[in-house]
Amino acid sequence: MTAKDVQDVLKCRVLTGEEFLDREVRSACGSDMMSDVLAFSKDHSVLLTGLCNPQVIRTAEMLDIVCLIFVRGKKPDDTILAMAKERDLIVMATGHRMFSACGMLYQAGLRGGAI
Repeated sequence: MTAKDVQDVLKCRVLTGEEFLDREVRSACGSDMMSDVLAFSKDHSVLLTGLCNPQVIRTAEMLDIVCLIFVRGKKPDDTILAMAKERDLIVMATGHRMFSACGMLYQAGLRGGAI
């Protein structure tokens, strides 16, 4: 699956990184707790979160996350988007709740992987 496929499934708006939508996505992680993301996320993942602070970008960078999706209609500020752009990170937003978004991606074939 590519980031473009994820965008299509969740009907996301791309906020930055549109030129990278052809990147491969291998798994997904949904959490507002960055400690859980650090513990359980894998490389080439999509991170779904409602947490809008710079720590999300730093966590994504540490884990080689391909795409960050803000759920529940959350809108990151310009500082967060600038940080993402500097790191060539795809950032999208969807109105879906995290539970629904994760379920939609799972139904489309994207898995989270075992612990």
